[in-house]
Amino acid sequence: MKTVDQFVKDKRKETRLTQQELAEKAGVALTVIRKIEQRKGNLNLKKVNQVLRMFGHVLAPVSIRVLKGSEENNPSIK
Repeated sequence: MKTVDQFVKDKRKETRLTQQELAEKAGVALTVIRKIEQRKGNLNLKKVNQVLRMFGHVLAPVSIRVLKGSEENNPSIK
């Protein structure tokens, strides 16, 4: 399973966007994109979700049981 920072960076590069372009499209400051991609602490969840929505995703609570079941059924996401 990818971390949020790696997911955002990979998706941004797949879509051939610069950090600045992604920030503008997501409606966040450039520093938000940089903080996400550099795994900086104290991120605003609302801002992170604004960025993730650009790629059709959001951060949300997931049951540990569901997550563990996914890992058991698909070892590649561990």
